[in-house]
Amino acid sequence: MNRPQAKNSAIRAARALNAHSLVALIFGALIYVLAVTGTLSVFNHELQRWEQPGAPEMTRIAPEAAERAALSVFESEAMPSTHLYINLPQEDLPRTVITTDTQAFFARQDGTVAGPESFPWTQFLLDLHYYLHLHSTLGLTVVGSLGALLVMLSISGLLAHPRIFRDAFRFRRGAGRLTMIDLHNRLGVWTIPFHFSNALTGAILGLASVLALGIAAAGFGGDTDAVFDPVFGAEPEAAEGVAEVADIDGPLAFMAREYPDLAVTHFILHDPASAGQHSEIVAEHPDRLIFGDYYTFDASGAYRGNVGISDGTIGQQVTGSVYNVHFGNWGGLPVKLAYLVFGLALCLIVASGMTIYFARKEANGRPAPRLAGAWQGVVWGTPAMLAVTLAASLLGVGGGVLVALFWLGLAGLCAACAASGARAGRRLGQAAALSGLAAGLAIYHFRFAQTALSDAGLPISAALGLACAALAGLLVADRRKPRPAAKDRPAAEAVPAE
Repeated sequence: MNRPQAKNSAIRAARALNAHSLVALIFGALIYVLAVTGTLSVFNHELQRWEQPGAPEMTRIAPEAAERAALSVFESEAMPSTHLYINLPQEDLPRTVITTDTQAFFARQDGTVAGPESFPWTQFLLDLHYYLHLHSTLGLTVVGSLGALLVMLSISGLLAHPRIFRDAFRFRRGAGRLTMIDLHNRLGVWTIPFHFSNALTGAILGLASVLALGIAAAGFGGDTDAVFDPVFGAEPEAAEGVAEVADIDGPLAFMAREYPDLAVTHFILHDPASAGQHSEIVAEHPDRLIFGDYYTFDASGAYRGNVGISDGTIGQQVTGSVYNVHFGNWGGLPVKLAYLVFGLALCLIVASGMTIYFARKEANGRPAPRLAGAWQGVVWGTPAMLAVTLAASLLGVGGGVLVALFWLGLAGLCAACAASGARAGRRLGQAAALSGLAAGLAIYHFRFAQTALSDAGLPISAALGLACAALAGLLVADRRKPRPAAKDRPAAEAVPAE
C-alpha cells in the first residue's frame, strides 16, 4: 500500500516541478523578448529612416518653412486636431515631420509637404518592447513588472556568487555545462552596471502610471495629472472659443536666437485654433542625460518660461534622465553601439541562464527535454519571427496581422522545438531567422532600388547583411558538429515526456 502511494506522490511532485519550470520558462521568455527588442529599439531612428529611405532629409529647417508645412497639414484635417506637432531634424533622424492626431507628413526644406510618414515595422517593434502588444496601461504594467523582476535577478545573482571578484576572469573552455556557467557569470558580472540600470529604468517607466494612480488616490483626490505636473509642468486653464492658429515661427526663432546652444527637437501646439491654445518647444541640452526641457509660449508667441527639467529640482532632473538612460539616447552613435554590445550580452545572459537551469534539472535526475527544447524555440524563434515580420511588413502587411504573425509564429516554433529537441529546434530557428532576413533584404532592395543604398538605407542593410552572414556561419558550424552517439547521450534525452 505504501509503494503505490509513494509512486503517486513522486508523480505529483514531478508534475509540480514541471509546472514550476513552465512558469519559469514563460517569465524567462518574456524577459528575453524584451531584451532582444530593447537592443533593437536603441536604433529606432535609424530603422525609421531605413523603412523610408527616399524621404526628404535636412540638417535644419527655417522657422517660417516649418510653420508653412505645419499649417498646410493642419488645414487638410477633416476633423479638428487637438495637437499639432513638428518633429524637427535631429542628428540620427534628419527629417522634418508634421503630425496631427490622425496623420503625419514629411516636410521639405522649403516648407512644402512631401509624402506621408510610415514605419510599420519599427512601430511594431516599439509596441512590442513598450507593451508586449497588450493594452497600453496593462502592457506598461507587465513590462515594468518584468523589469523589476530582472532587477531582483541581478541582485540575487550577485549574492549567489560569493567568489565574484576572485573568479571574475575565470573561464573554463570546452567544459560543457561549466563553460556555459562561466560565460553566464562572467557576462553578468562585467555588464551589471548596464543591465541593472536598464532593468531599473525600465521598471520605473513601466510602473510609473500604476504608481501615479496609487499616489493620486492617496493624496491628490484621484487626479493623476497633479502627480506629474510638478515634474513636467501643468496644463493652462482651458478656454472656449475659436481663434487663428497660434504663432509657430516666432517661438522657433526665439529659441534659435536666445538659446543657440540647445538642439530644438519638437514643437507642440496644444488645442490649435482655439482660444486656449498654447505651445511648447522641447530642446535637448548638450552633455546632459535629460531628454530635454519644455519651453512654453502663449498664443501670441510670448515666452512664458521653461518647466525646469534642466535646472529645477533634483527630482525633476533625475526623472527627465530615465528615458535616455534606458534607451541610450544621450551620447550619439558611440553610446548606441555600446548599448548594442551590452544588449546582446544581456540577451546571452538570459538565454544561458535558462539553459543552465534545464541542464541542472537533468543533472539532478529531473530532466525536462520538451521545455528545454521549447526554450531553444524562444531563443531562436524571437529573432526569427522578428525577421519574418520585417519581410512581411516590406510586402505591405501591417497592424494586427504583424502582431498575430509574430506571436503565433513564435508559439509554433516553440512547439516544434519542444517536439523535435533542442538541437533540431536551434537549427530550425536559425534557418528561419536567416531566411526571413535574406527575404527582407531582397524585398527591400527590389522595392526601393537606388534609394536602398542611400545614407538612410545602407547602414541598416549592411548590418542585416552581417547578421545573415553570422547566422549562416552558425548553421554551418552546427552541422559540422558530430552528433553524440546514442550510448554517449545522457539518459535524460531518451525521456519521451515531461
